[in-house]
Amino acid sequence: MTASNPLMRYGRLSIALHWLMVLLIVGVYATIELKGNFAKGSEPRELLKQWHFMLGLTVFALVWLRLLARWLRPAPKPVAGATWEHVLASLMHLALYALMIGLPLLGWLTLSAAGKPIPFFGLELPALIGPDEALAGDFKELHETVGVLGYWLIGLHAAAALFHQYVRRDGTLLRMLPQRSQV
Repeated sequence: MTASNPLMRYGRLSIALHWLMVLLIVGVYATIELKGNFAKGSEPRELLKQWHFMLGLTVFALVWLRLLARWLRPAPKPVAGATWEHVLASLMHLALYALMIGLPLLGWLTLSAAGKPIPFFGLELPALIGPDEALAGDFKELHETVGVLGYWLIGLHAAAALFHQYVRRDGTLLRMLPQRSQV
């Protein structure tokens, strides 16, 4: 397989959105992990929380563009492999999309139920539900649990890409890398 064949590669928009989402998700996780290094109520902690909310909501907004791009130009055909591998890859992609939709939505619901503002780069988004302290706690717990699951899903996705690149050497990873200009 040659990764330079356009029918075997993802489209430019899909590639750009994939790597932008990677950076945003790294930012989402980094901000929430770094938050713990600061005292409750401190300015750096509050700033990291706000960035966590805003970056998460950016993921939520961009995932819809990503799905549209995938609908307009479907993914290239899978490389050779067993049927179970293709099914597993499809399930992983579905799980990652569910993560990119579900986690930000759970965060938005958590803030809504807690009666807190939902910041988004100078705007305040509307609450999705009315205040309910018990529900806010449930949403927060679910958000955190799914967030931990996200670490595993993302790690498995990256490990599979590296496996394909360095063990199978089948060009799967190259299909999602920006193409270098030919000199």
